[in-house]
Amino acid sequence: MTATPDPDLWRLDAVDLAALVRTGRASAREVTESALARLHAVNPAINAVVRALDAEALAAADALDRTRARGEPLGPLAGVPVTTKINVDQRGLPTDNGVPMLKDLIAPTDSPVVAALREAGAVIVGRTNSPAFAMRGHTDNALHGPTFNPWHRAATPGGSSGGAGAATAAGIGTIAHGNDIGGSIRWPAFCNGVVGLRPSYGRVARVNDTMAVGRPMSSQLMAVDGPIARSVRDARLGFEVMAGRPDARDNRWTPVPLRLPPPARPIRVALVTRADSAPPVAESCWNAVRTAGRHLAAAGYAVEEARPPDLHRANTLWAEIGTTEQHAMLGPRLAQSGDPGIAEFLGHWWAMCPPKDLQGYMAAFIDRDDLLRRWQLFFETYPIVVMPASVEPPIPAGVDVRGRDGARRMLDALYFQLMLPTLGLPGLAVPVGMDGGMPMGVQVFGARWREDLLLDAGEVIEAHEGVRRPIDPR
Repeated sequence: MTATPDPDLWRLDAVDLAALVRTGRASAREVTESALARLHAVNPAINAVVRALDAEALAAADALDRTRARGEPLGPLAGVPVTTKINVDQRGLPTDNGVPMLKDLIAPTDSPVVAALREAGAVIVGRTNSPAFAMRGHTDNALHGPTFNPWHRAATPGGSSGGAGAATAAGIGTIAHGNDIGGSIRWPAFCNGVVGLRPSYGRVARVNDTMAVGRPMSSQLMAVDGPIARSVRDARLGFEVMAGRPDARDNRWTPVPLRLPPPARPIRVALVTRADSAPPVAESCWNAVRTAGRHLAAAGYAVEEARPPDLHRANTLWAEIGTTEQHAMLGPRLAQSGDPGIAEFLGHWWAMCPPKDLQGYMAAFIDRDDLLRRWQLFFETYPIVVMPASVEPPIPAGVDVRGRDGARRMLDALYFQLMLPTLGLPGLAVPVGMDGGMPMGVQVFGARWREDLLLDAGEVIEAHEGVRRPIDPR
């Protein structure tokens, strides 16, 4: 043990902290105290964590220290401070999803991802904010209020895992739990200048016992849990822990090895540097893609400009499936939700992308099947694809509830985010460069189950760009 607790332990990443705790160079309590001190120092400025768990975290840390004192083995996240999102079940706490009418919905059990983190030795220090029903690209709700981007208060922290992204960027915890049905891991990772991994659907078991009914089809095919971190190696570690725990409550979980046979070398990379039907894309977003391509080429990847088939259809399919289900399932609940922001944004979205009738809804799934087949064939040639994370740098906070034009700007910003959930594919958000004092980045994606290739490529990009360190809120 260290003679005096290091107050700066919170600056270290998960890999280093777990090594310190396993070898006894720092106690889990010392690490946790440092993490909680950082949380209370910076969270008032950003409101990323809406429920601090000091007592529970210190009790968990003390239990880990007793386990080590007995000579028993510790898990891969031994003593590592992490956060969980308010829309995932954590035993004894509300799964309120940012909705006032759900503030007393107490989870009887841990969701699979929370259980996986605990079993790996992680110490959960707090619960992070989300927009109501996790259905906005900006994090604000009537129950907990807005989360602020630590880079600039006037910029969105993203959503729906905006609290997770902002907390991670500001040094609150090392790995944050997030989930992604339309960009909700990768978009806040981009906005906050951190790393976010959207796994393939079926990789990480996910279910909430607080759910009154089963999941709609879009959730079954698109919604995933995954990690947000400041480094690719922490994202890899978090992913391996989350993906390694089966749970009979989720029939999608599939025991696929985390590393599959490598493709032929050199690995070919497709750079998406043009999208004809997309909204106007800022040059800084295209430049980030080209920069990432140069980093990969320098490491021996075969990089060239190419595009997966029909990018635009991959985007519009999300709306045809997602808005149809939103309207049917959330529509009746909006008036009772007590959250005018979500009602306004979804109202504009549904007006711009009207829900389909049964025939149109079924036709969208037929198109999805055909498009996924064509993308899978494309990945046979290009196992890795790099495309923008947004059409512009992080957009203004709350723009999505500033009338129809504001909602349109948010949906345009998410243009490249919606494609991967539509097809159930994995994607990695990696920081690349800056624009006007705000972080920029790209998405790296590929075929289902190939998170290993994405993380390898992400580490190459990060090696050139440098690991993002925690920032003080500005």
